[in-house]
Amino acid sequence: MFRRILIANRGEIAVRIIRTCREMNIETVAIYSTADRDSLHVKLATQAVCVGPAKAADSYLNMKNILTAALETGCDAIHPGFGFLSENSEFARLCEQSGIVFVGPKADVIDALGNKATAKKLMIARNVPVVPGSKGAVSDPQELKKIADEIGYPVLLKASAGGGGRGMRRVFEPEQLIPSFEEAKAEARACFGNDEMYIEKLILNPRHVEFQILADEHGNVIHLGERDCSIQRKNQKLIEESPCMLIDDDLRSKMGHDTVEAAKAAGYTNAGTVEFVLDSQGNYYFIEMNTRIQVEHAVTEMVTGMDLIKEQFRIAFHQPLKVTQEDVVLNGHAIECRINAEDPAKGFQPNTGKIQFLNFPGGPGVRVDTALYEGYTTSPFYDSMMAKVIVHAPTRLEAIRRMRRALEELVIDGITTTADFDYLLMHHPEYIKGKANVSFIEERMQEILEWDQLSNE
Repeated sequence: MFRRILIANRGEIAVRIIRTCREMNIETVAIYSTADRDSLHVKLATQAVCVGPAKAADSYLNMKNILTAALETGCDAIHPGFGFLSENSEFARLCEQSGIVFVGPKADVIDALGNKATAKKLMIARNVPVVPGSKGAVSDPQELKKIADEIGYPVLLKASAGGGGRGMRRVFEPEQLIPSFEEAKAEARACFGNDEMYIEKLILNPRHVEFQILADEHGNVIHLGERDCSIQRKNQKLIEESPCMLIDDDLRSKMGHDTVEAAKAAGYTNAGTVEFVLDSQGNYYFIEMNTRIQVEHAVTEMVTGMDLIKEQFRIAFHQPLKVTQEDVVLNGHAIECRINAEDPAKGFQPNTGKIQFLNFPGGPGVRVDTALYEGYTTSPFYDSMMAKVIVHAPTRLEAIRRMRRALEELVIDGITTTADFDYLLMHHPEYIKGKANVSFIEERMQEILEWDQLSNE
């Protein structure tokens, strides 16, 4: 196994990776910016190297500095975590050229799946259901109009290199099409340096369901069941759970088969996630594949009993999977709440501050992934997610009740977080009944905020 690895990330995912490395007897090298000098991942790693100033572009996205740190500290591999350089094919290639293992898929695979139009072509060739729309990127406005008329409104414009809702526009009327197209192109160009766009049918109010896969270098590909990530705000997930209560064994088997086919179509290795939209009639369509570990990987770990980070290292070290598809059993129900340093009453405005007092929940079936500690001052330079509270229980209702109890115990004094908002969601009748779709937060936002105001009076 690897002797020493560098973690090209920060925060809770860096801490998460360090913990598995310690159990595997792998030394860790943390990188940090000047703003993160006192971060928990720096304190827990075997050693740490400063790679630049606070701005992410000069530190956590500085490929040259990160690779230099890895080489000078004698690292065998680099784990990119999620975000930052985790889906950057250039970085994966540079690692390979430097003789360092990139813990993830090959650069060419990242390229193919990172471009949504190319990924869609791969899925069509493998008979994986895709949302009706253009077969590739569209640049001509007249062609765009023609496709929109053929598939019918509403339509969804998406950047080929997009993510996190950027470069994406919903269009309900023909007169909105071209202005929205130009607006989305400009946003995609600014965010990703790539303004390729494609168009597809907008599936109204679907569930967002994703399947976790593991694929080794020996031709073995398995899925680890699904996660329901439908509770979102502006395409950013807030709550995730596994399994999805709308999916029975037959549908899970069918979607799982197509998930494995999707991975095989791309020649995928390591851990990855195939994402679908699922409509109310049980029809599902491929939307994209994420070529990295996901924020919400913990819910899959809770229902399968597997350590996905450990599996990533084993695969990257050329070892075959230890389990077959028949060995995978989903046990009970898991729910994850993201705790973001945001104020829901102020439009989810991010905030920072010094953690004055901290109490994390515990007890049966409760897990907290975080990089917070008392006295730590949160940074305005990076993502606002501060922690993830994950619970596991025999049934979904028991998991909801356990999450309520966990959130009641959670205290983060010094910053405003989304914890109370998550707590209210755990009491909403539509969520409890399992009827929430991707439009749930958008449609119920004012109602939930009014509940929040009443609870604080």
